[in-house]
Amino acid sequence: MAPAGPPSALWAKLLLTLSVLSFTCEACKNVIFNVPSKLEADKVMGRVNLMECLKSADVIQSSDPDFRVLGDGSVFTARAVVFSDEKRSFTILLSDTKKQTQKDIIVLLEHQKKVLRKRHIKETVLRRSKRRWAPIPCSMQENSLGPFPLFLQQVQSDAAQNYTILYSISGRGVEQEPLNLFYIEKDTGNLYCTRPVDREEYDVFDLIAYASTADGYSADLPLPLPIRVEDENDNYPIFTQNTYNFEILESSRLGTTVGVVCATDRDEPDTMHTLLKYSIVEQMPRSPGFFSVNPQTGVITLASPSLDREMMDQYKLIMKVQDMNGQFFGLATTSTCLITVNDSNDNAPIFRQNAYEASVDENKYNVEILRLPIDDKDLINTENWRANFTILKGNEKGHFKISTDKETNEGVLCVIKPLNYEENRQVILEIGVSNEVPLTREFQNRLTSMSRAVVTVNVKDEDEGPECNPPAQYVRIKENSAVGSKINGYKAYDPETRSSNGLRYKKLHDPKGWINIDEISGSIMTSKILDRETMAPQNDLYNITVMATDQEGRSCTGTLVVNIEDVNDNAPEMVHNYLTICKPRMGYADISAVDPDGADNGPPFSFSLANAPPEINRIWTLTQVNDTTARLSYQNTAYFQEYNIPVTIKDREGQSATKVLRVNLCDCVHPSQCKAALRSGGIHLGKWAILAILLGVALLSCVLLTLVCGVVGTGKGKHFPEDLAQQNLIISNTEAPGDDRVCSANGFVTQSMNNSSQGFCGTMGSGVKNGGQETIEMVKGHQTLESCRGAGHHHTLDVCKGGGHHTLDSCRGGHAEMDNGRYTYSEWHNFTQPRLGEKLNMYNQNEDHVRAQDYVLTYNYEGRGSPAGSVGCCSEKQEEDGLDFLNNLEPKFSALAEACVKR
Repeated sequence: MAPAGPPSALWAKLLLTLSVLSFTCEACKNVIFNVPSKLEADKVMGRVNLMECLKSADVIQSSDPDFRVLGDGSVFTARAVVFSDEKRSFTILLSDTKKQTQKDIIVLLEHQKKVLRKRHIKETVLRRSKRRWAPIPCSMQENSLGPFPLFLQQVQSDAAQNYTILYSISGRGVEQEPLNLFYIEKDTGNLYCTRPVDREEYDVFDLIAYASTADGYSADLPLPLPIRVEDENDNYPIFTQNTYNFEILESSRLGTTVGVVCATDRDEPDTMHTLLKYSIVEQMPRSPGFFSVNPQTGVITLASPSLDREMMDQYKLIMKVQDMNGQFFGLATTSTCLITVNDSNDNAPIFRQNAYEASVDENKYNVEILRLPIDDKDLINTENWRANFTILKGNEKGHFKISTDKETNEGVLCVIKPLNYEENRQVILEIGVSNEVPLTREFQNRLTSMSRAVVTVNVKDEDEGPECNPPAQYVRIKENSAVGSKINGYKAYDPETRSSNGLRYKKLHDPKGWINIDEISGSIMTSKILDRETMAPQNDLYNITVMATDQEGRSCTGTLVVNIEDVNDNAPEMVHNYLTICKPRMGYADISAVDPDGADNGPPFSFSLANAPPEINRIWTLTQVNDTTARLSYQNTAYFQEYNIPVTIKDREGQSATKVLRVNLCDCVHPSQCKAALRSGGIHLGKWAILAILLGVALLSCVLLTLVCGVVGTGKGKHFPEDLAQQNLIISNTEAPGDDRVCSANGFVTQSMNNSSQGFCGTMGSGVKNGGQETIEMVKGHQTLESCRGAGHHHTLDVCKGGGHHTLDSCRGGHAEMDNGRYTYSEWHNFTQPRLGEKLNMYNQNEDHVRAQDYVLTYNYEGRGSPAGSVGCCSEKQEEDGLDFLNNLEPKFSALAEACVKR
């Protein structure tokens, strides 16, 4: 859009001539602006104080069409200006048409060029540093009308003085979108534009210029050549919404913000083209003007404090936004703004009458007796309109209740507690009304009190039946009282005679049938033994429903509350009778007790093992933890088994009882493992488990035989050979008649083997009865093994090398006799036990010295037969995994396999 102003210099001269002829002309002081060599369009250069020159001026004009002056004295460019000279000036014409006065302000524009000292240029071939090849500022007007192609500028290189230079360009607008917008004449370096450009789409084009010789040699480095598109005010400002919807409370104060309107302009930012100004074009209804808008921010505020929703609940504003800071030549658009006035509680509810009257029959309740209508001008069905009614006086005994009908907003007065004609024949109530929310502050100050109304309630008389008053009456009976014990019961009375004569009583509800009631007097007697502990809930109160009837058949009902006093007739009891303790992970277990008696006959409890046998007292101890719990601890010498521990528990009154606590001391990690073992009923060994046992036995036999052979091979000196582990297991023949298997006292098999060069005897048993360590005994020389119970079965093992004769009674712990130079049993035991343990530990580890998942372990004897089958990784193998070799074992393994199979 072309800037407004005088159309030409001729028109400006003519206007100046007319002004001189018809106005009195005076000159004001000059104004000097320092400006750069190039100014873009719509750029502010400075500000002139017009008030000092001519305060009453109503016409402001510029003598130069390249510059415009606003009413506030701001001076800006109407188009892009390039200063070729150092100075330039123009005149601001101020005119007062009423007083026929005119004054001038001369504006001087000064531009100081930088003076560059000329440097002596030596003729040197292809020295680029001496040539002029630098970016040249260049711009073009958007939406230019041409003619096209439009010459922009000429690019030249100093190398053209010595060479034939060819020019070329690249970048956006050449070989990039938009294609072929610019081109350069390769011989002259003249740069052209081929068509108009929209700045909002492309604001700058960064071209690169090249200078090269005909043979392709680059005479200079590439030259950045930015081409800036000068903005033109060709875009209207646009509101962000076509219609704005705002709300404001009717009781809002002056200056309250209603909302904000906002517009955008695609023209260049920070220029007059995007300097927007907001205004209200029209308000409907027109009068009065309630709203104003900030011209710079678009904030709409309340301009009058007298908004009243009851008069008008919505206003419509036509909003306008205009660029060029609202000047008449700026572009403008409009939008609609709807402002809804919300209701506030500025109207109090008012009764339509000051006095009301109603009546009700005595003994009637939960009945409606009156409706009280009100008026409220606030918005219907809002909290500002809905009424809250309150009984201010006359309802001290709580006979009445008033509520609000949500549909009609009326007060509904009801009787919720029967009235007695004999006590009060008339009741006067004072009722007030207010809204659900308080009034606004302004109206609270105006109103001194709420609206009130007086209601007179008349009570009508009627013949009444007996009264059960109070409804609940209390008596006390001690539990375990004798059957037939008599106690005062329930009493009702006739309100007319104020006595109980002529009334008959009847029991309506007795939960356990403990009580009988006398028909005439209402007294009660026990029909069964009362047990406080059997009541549910156990709150020491036993309720009986009683009905009283007069001679006319009218009746009333009441509740006789029997407070049963507690007697210490129950001893404390343990919560659990069976415990599982994992040794050594769990060092103790807590025992808790309960007593169904009351608090006076209950905790604190005392726990003891007074009636326990001595062996229990040696192992187990009890320590009090709190009023209801004791801690059961055991000694480390306790065996893995189940114990029956008699525990005596006594309450605070001395009532005691002894209960047997079964404790399973188990070798486990968690008690659930022991419970699972008990449920399984035993363990069955599968083929892979048998194979693991056989391999373990073979391994132990190899180690033991190696040790024995190594010791025998050394002379009479008492030392152990280092190659003890290099010995081999040699099959030996039996040297004694009879079966080569001997059953020991614990049911396991003893195997005997002889060798021509070495003697070896091993005894394998279950070890200590309660999980103790198994022992393997080795004796050098000739030994005698006697079974505890196998009378007549005496086996001997002879040694080929080495003299001496040894007698060993393994069951009775006899002593061994030996010659000089031979080893005693204790020496062999102390030597072999740690070494066997180390070798077994090595065999139970893999290459990384980590325990294998499955290896030979020592287990306690848990009985014979188990539905669970074998345990360990071997049990996961299928039965048909090539285990037929177990059926063809050699004699020395057959005995062990036969002892381990499921029977």
